[in-house]
Amino acid sequence: MNKTNKPRILVVDDEPKLVHLVREVLTMAGFDVLSTGSGESAIEMIALEQPELVLLDIILSKTLDGYQVARRTREFSDVPIIMLTAKAHEEDMLRGFESGADDYLTKPFSAKELLARVRAVLKRARQEPAARGESEIVCGDLRIDLARRRVTIAGREVRLTPTEYNVLYQLALHPNQVLLHEQLLTAVWGAEYRDDLEYLRAYIRYLRQKLETDPANPKLIVTSQAVGYMLACP
Repeated sequence: MNKTNKPRILVVDDEPKLVHLVREVLTMAGFDVLSTGSGESAIEMIALEQPELVLLDIILSKTLDGYQVARRTREFSDVPIIMLTAKAHEEDMLRGFESGADDYLTKPFSAKELLARVRAVLKRARQEPAARGESEIVCGDLRIDLARRRVTIAGREVRLTPTEYNVLYQLALHPNQVLLHEQLLTAVWGAEYRDDLEYLRAYIRYLRQKLETDPANPKLIVTSQAVGYMLACP
């Protein structure tokens, strides 16, 4: 357990030089840093040490890769995960989001970029939704328990990452209204992400996989072509 008041970050990477660099940057910024180069060890440390954020390399030399570590972690924890990757292709990013990642950082990255992403993801994870008069939002078979941040569809609980929940929450605040891409990106990720449409597309795609009966023909989260998205409620 964390015996300091510093936010604890787990770095999972098998490149010692990169781990050393990330540790120095994060420690100077006031974070408590743990590290491992093993996917198996990472899962154990996430469970036992309960870090506030995980920086997870996709390519690990041991048995499990970053995608597998993220999926296994999502079975028991909602800890925010930032994927570290040398791959900048959209399909790799989408696979990371589908595994449960909240953000991604392409190598090589600067200390400034690393800190900006870490702080942004921690801020989103800690962010509490604005107070509302009701305790839940109901949209057909979809129910969002605001107090417990619990989502069910037709009575079945759906586990969402903090970022997935925040995207859905923003849509649910404005049922049957189209939210512009820029509105959603700013509300969930922050103003500096307002042009990163690939982030939004990836999360909408994964939310549909979790919530829609037929994700290829969505009826709940509807696209307004080139404009934005809408939560369609009866």
